Amino acid sequence: MTRYPGLRRSLSKAALLAGCLAISACAHTPDATAEAAWRPIFDGRTLDGWTPKIAGYPAGENYQQTFIVQDGAIVVSYAGYDQFKGRFGHLFYKTPFKAYRLRLMYKVLDPSLPDTPAWARGNSGVMFHSQSAESMTLAQPFPISVEFQILGRDGDGPRPTGAVCTPGVSITFDGVRAKEHCTSPANGPTIPNGTWTKLELDVLPNGEVFQKIDGVVVQHYGGLELDPNDRFAAVAKDYMSARSGSLALTEGYIALQSEGHPIAFKDIEIQDLTPTR
Repeated sequence: MTRYPGLRRSLSKAALLAGCLAISACAHTPDATAEAAWRPIFDGRTLDGWTPKIAGYPAGENYQQTFIVQDGAIVVSYAGYDQFKGRFGHLFYKTPFKAYRLRLMYKVLDPSLPDTPAWARGNSGVMFHSQSAESMTLAQPFPISVEFQILGRDGDGPRPTGAVCTPGVSITFDGVRAKEHCTSPANGPTIPNGTWTKLELDVLPNGEVFQKIDGVVVQHYGGLELDPNDRFAAVAKDYMSARSGSLALTEGYIALQSEGHPIAFKDIEIQDLTPTR
């Protein structure tokens, strides 16, 4: 698996510059940045514009107030739960997007619920290019989407954050299809729970995606496509059938994840990069 070349210490400054130029001029266009203003998509007070979808419940039902607003942040709260019981949830923003930059701050909280699966402790994420909340089946645990995975510390060992996961989707690294459902970053940091951390996601008009943690690129990939053979596709048959004419995944919704461990999100802003004609 090949990583974003600018992350390799062995590269010289000249090689780094050449690599940046080869990747769409470092995938940043000054004109687009100057023309597009950042705007908040969370008002810091309410969940206006956001729709919850929790496994086992219809879109719009915020079971046991899983998603709340507290101290200017969207908080995944399990105060009303006795057990998790596989109630995976997502909070969807109302508008689908094509090309954009997203930035937010997140903080993994404690503790998880007692029956949260071991892999889900300290685990959350930001889903993008997702199907809508309304198109999910009642029991569907995860939307067809790409996930910028967030991992908090769990135990004493390293647990790097910033993986990319692909429920019902496939991606490419340097043109080669990824074989794993989740791909961990080579340089992802292990961040203590309770620490506000900056997450940035660049979804560019040319189809490239950059994931950043605290300003450092931890993932770079492209070639987003629906994968009808993925194990998660079977639970979203209607959605996959409706999209069967085109596998290219070029737009979708943004959603914040609840996986049995509390987490907070704040300062959520977006910059639209969709080309204007």
